[in-house]
Amino acid sequence: MRADLTMSKRKERTMSEYTAVIQRDGKWWIGWIEEVPGVNSQGRTRKALIENLRSALKEIVEMNRADARAAASGDFEEARLAI
Repeated sequence: MRADLTMSKRKERTMSEYTAVIQRDGKWWIGWIEEVPGVNSQGRTRKALIENLRSALKEIVEMNRADARAAASGDFEEARLAI
């Protein structure tokens, strides 16, 4: 990682927004994040489901970020992309 990209600068980045598809399934709420395959969860309440999805999404983004940085060899930079 570039030395000039400090932890404080990382915290300054804007939060990304994702879309959760949620539904009631009997006594449970279930949901998926549209943009990230494999991020899904459940909860007894809608609020619990949203919290669980947020936690699962945060975890997979952090894991993917660590994997990408580990795969880069030598000096590299991070470029922000918008679609």
